[in-house]
Amino acid sequence: MIEAKIIKLLKENKNSYISGEELSRKLNVSRTAIWKHITHLRACGYEISASPHTGYSLDRVPDKLLPDEISYGLETKVLGKKIYAYNSADSTNIIAYNLAEQSEAEGALIVAEKQTKGKGRMGRHWVSPPGSGIYMSLILKPKISPAEAGKITLMSSVAVAKTIRKTTKIKAEIKWPNDVYIADAKVCGILTEMSAEMDMINFIIMGIGININTPKSSLPDMATSLFIETKQKVNRVTFLQAMLWEIETYYNKLVKGSFSDIINDWRDLSLTLGKRIKVEWRGKLIQGQAMDIDDSGALIVRDDFGFSHHILSGDVSVIS
Repeated sequence: MIEAKIIKLLKENKNSYISGEELSRKLNVSRTAIWKHITHLRACGYEISASPHTGYSLDRVPDKLLPDEISYGLETKVLGKKIYAYNSADSTNIIAYNLAEQSEAEGALIVAEKQTKGKGRMGRHWVSPPGSGIYMSLILKPKISPAEAGKITLMSSVAVAKTIRKTTKIKAEIKWPNDVYIADAKVCGILTEMSAEMDMINFIIMGIGININTPKSSLPDMATSLFIETKQKVNRVTFLQAMLWEIETYYNKLVKGSFSDIINDWRDLSLTLGKRIKVEWRGKLIQGQAMDIDDSGALIVRDDFGFSHHILSGDVSVIS
């Protein structure tokens, strides 16, 4: 807590110095304690200059998803108000699920600099190289029925695609149900997992993996990153803050019953609708035209025999 307050004061005095005496007085601790906290902050990667006569100055913050950095300037009301950050984790979804089972509050954010067992849809592995992406999970407790849980999946993809478009001006699109693409390359994967009873949701874990500053050499084929597309580094903390705000905005719409607005935005961002596709669903292969999504978020596919299918889950690929 003291170190968060020190960083806040240093940021408020950006491009100037603040004395150890003033820090000591404002935080009601000794100057020796201030020095010890400054030493620890430097060990965490903060570059802090010191002058015997003028005090301390913050020169650079580390490129890490640290709780204090995420919290500073975060404009959400619920999401990210409690943060668990790890240098390495097996999977942020696994950690979030365990925390939710222990009654962790809604909005808790779990982030990791790298994952050793990153989880993707259909049991796939999500590549999570260290220090370059955003690997995160959120605990949500929506008051909706389990049958409506798929709406969370669609909502999350809209929020991510919107964030990419707003922050980078890149045309991000959604491949049904929730993969985010730039052109023909995947930049983000989303995995939602649920604990529910017959008529109520206990919690939903929203897991998101985004390739932010990941070099091409660290990515599988047909994947990209914001760095590859923009040719410049993207501030991960700033991007994460913008995305949390976007997710919270759409989440509030969903729980208030305004899912039609989310569906309309999903349609505008879709990479799938209007395309000829094939989809593996319930052990069979369907080929046809992706026509629309219905009010539940199911993909409507008209097959080659003229029959319509409402598909709630499956593996979809566009046929060239």
